[in-house]
Amino acid sequence: MTTPAGRANSPTQTALRELPSVDRLLRAPGGDELVAGFGRELAADALRAALDAARAAIRGGKLAEAPADYDLVAAGHEWATDLLAPTLRPVINATGIIVHTNLGRAPLSEAALAAVTEAAAGYATLEYDLEEGQRGSRAIHAERLLTRLTGAEAALVVNNNAAAVLLMLSALCRESEVIISRGQLVEIGGGFRIPDVLAQSGARLVEVGTTNRTHLRDYAEAITERTAAIFVAHYSNYKIIGFTSQPEMAELAALAQERGVWLLFDQGSGALRDVAAYGLEPEPTVLDGLQGGADVVAFSGDKLLGGPQAGILVGRAELIARLARHPLARAVRADKMALAALAATLGHYLAGQPERVPVWRMIARPVDEIAAEAEVWAARLRAGGVSAAVVAGESRIGGGSLPGATLPTRLVAIAPDGRSADELAARLRAAAVPIIGRIAGDRLLLDPRTVLPAQATALLSAVAWAIKR
Repeated sequence: MTTPAGRANSPTQTALRELPSVDRLLRAPGGDELVAGFGRELAADALRAALDAARAAIRGGKLAEAPADYDLVAAGHEWATDLLAPTLRPVINATGIIVHTNLGRAPLSEAALAAVTEAAAGYATLEYDLEEGQRGSRAIHAERLLTRLTGAEAALVVNNNAAAVLLMLSALCRESEVIISRGQLVEIGGGFRIPDVLAQSGARLVEVGTTNRTHLRDYAEAITERTAAIFVAHYSNYKIIGFTSQPEMAELAALAQERGVWLLFDQGSGALRDVAAYGLEPEPTVLDGLQGGADVVAFSGDKLLGGPQAGILVGRAELIARLARHPLARAVRADKMALAALAATLGHYLAGQPERVPVWRMIARPVDEIAAEAEVWAARLRAGGVSAAVVAGESRIGGGSLPGATLPTRLVAIAPDGRSADELAARLRAAAVPIIGRIAGDRLLLDPRTVLPAQATALLSAVAWAIKR
């Protein structure tokens, strides 16, 4: 065969010419199943993607001839399946980092999961008053629980703590000055910076003191008729040690009241309990902020509180009402699933059952109990031919809370069989339920503290599979 110009076709041109049309593939065996599974439009896109990949392979010399129609349909099916496969997948957290930001922070309690399922499965009274038979407020679902738990006059829930801080500053301090210590100009994950939030809110930042030492007089001297608030940001993800000084919350509250400005506290971590009882360094709690005189306290729902992603604002009723009326409040409001999970989580605290919150169950877990489980794991792995030993180690709280805080633990250390620890870690991430551990030297370390009880069997099976693969 020759081209119109009289030149013979090359093998590449011939193979490209032999590629079928999308319409032909839709009528080919398996095409109807592709349409039934993904719809005609997505099925056609999948086949176009399969044809594009075949053209690229032919031009690149990887294919000498056009693939058979059924191979192209199979490739289209694989493309569509990959496209629709969830990227938000459950994993087993064996890192020992309890509040792991990259792995979704706090796992929910069974009651919180049940509440989410019930709220999401159908219609719910998100903004409906059953007694009055008319529109109600979504604020009620968590407010009465939060006020009872914290003693605050009022509460408001938004979708995360960054939004809570932005709303607080926008509603109360716009076009006014906000005083903050230079030692509290923090940046948290994702480049979120307190100075940037202040600027976005329309407030004007006034820095006082130095990185390591700020005195009460520094705040007092900075207050003018343009000042709206003193802002305190808890350093929840870093520490300043050594020659340091910061006024107590009560001192700042007294100054703020005397000078007629607000005292706003970004507590951040959502700690409602005294962590010192678990051998950790003291952490200022939400209650400490309120009892110390803060007018509004903002904190997260998915860190040490142990609930869903949420930003929570508690404090004086007058100020919380102003926040709720602000236009930004609607843009950052929490949805029904977050409110359901938060209410269930708060219920554990009010019922005196914080151990039902997975984060606190992990924090409180005795090292002897962890050691016993680690020994069982190691023995089962060794019985399957895996080189495993139990070693001492430390778990971390993580999640932008209790910086540097660790808990003693026991780790299962696995020596890869003729492979690197990195390769073994990669294979575990490719398991049906991915497993995330940590690497030290040439060993993979697994911490039972952060592995949920129902996950242990799957973890051990996956390790054996990865080693022998």
